[in-house]
Amino acid sequence: MTIQWRSETVGSLLRPPELVEARRRHAAGELGPAEFKRTEDAAVQAAVGLQEKAGLDVIADGEMRRDSWLSPFAEGFTGLERSGGLAMPWRQDSGAEVPASSRRPVVVSRLGRRQSPVTHEEWVFLRGQTTRAAKVTMPGAEMAAAMYDDKLSRPAYPTRDDYHAHVVELLRWEVSELVRLGCRYIQFDSPQYGALTDPANRELFRQLGSDPDELIDAGIEMDNAIIDGFDGVTFGLHICRGNSMSRHYAAGSYEPLTRIFTRGRFDRFLLEYDDERSGGFEPLREVPGDRVVVLGLITTKTPELEDADVLRARIDEAARFVPLDRLALSPQCGFASVLAGNRITPAEQAAKLALVSEVANKVWG
Repeated sequence: MTIQWRSETVGSLLRPPELVEARRRHAAGELGPAEFKRTEDAAVQAAVGLQEKAGLDVIADGEMRRDSWLSPFAEGFTGLERSGGLAMPWRQDSGAEVPASSRRPVVVSRLGRRQSPVTHEEWVFLRGQTTRAAKVTMPGAEMAAAMYDDKLSRPAYPTRDDYHAHVVELLRWEVSELVRLGCRYIQFDSPQYGALTDPANRELFRQLGSDPDELIDAGIEMDNAIIDGFDGVTFGLHICRGNSMSRHYAAGSYEPLTRIFTRGRFDRFLLEYDDERSGGFEPLREVPGDRVVVLGLITTKTPELEDADVLRARIDEAARFVPLDRLALSPQCGFASVLAGNRITPAEQAAKLALVSEVANKVWG
């Protein structure tokens, strides 16, 4: 097995101030769609340039066209009540809990697509901006599955299985169109899996009538159904523990999720490993021999730049469970999973991206 890509981002990058302002003005009706798109395009071009300058093997568009990493699903469909679902408590880096300021979307009527998926627009523009490998990120099926409510969603979908089948149909079509348009690397973002590493979150879901392990099993089945049969396409799965304005909502080892490694059909697992909240590398022993683990060792949550020698030592530690030739390197998550971004400056972001490439080159050449 030849591995071409040793360094990449997870997806989102800090939005430039002019884009944030343009989005506000566009929403207020003060900026026309053509001018707004020019501002978005310029932000994507700058994001591509930033990653190329850093020396990364894989380029993303920085999610410049989104309010949130979840926008392709939460804003892409009718049938969702934007704030009627579960409120996940957030935590500061210190561990102090922050009251939830919003709720997740919940399904209240049958899903219908509002417009052509934003992922298609992202890809069509991105493919003309770089000669390097490029990828598109999209919310995974497990995140969509978590938007079903046993009471509120039943009028539209009598059972969870009915809803899951429709989600698979919708997302598989989106993937098929990306592939038709030439995309050969698609990454699913699934922090819902990461939430279920945390014992407190698992108990919260039990109290709401959902078995955590059944949620994981359903997610694996849905993800596999969506990505099955696309020869020549690399599929990645990113699992973190929440990432919003330098906060998180889960802590715990990947141990409860190891069957995702053994049963999931993803080619690359992009995993959060930037601090002690993530546990040890031991669960990686379950990753099959034909898959790649992208170690998210560099944090996007705090500005301090990691030491290259420490990173190399951690890669060596992970190599006790997954051979070095099946490892790669990235930040632990995006720099701006939501529009506001993490508490880090553009210069600090650039330094961390360059460090990803620098360490990857020293380790793998």
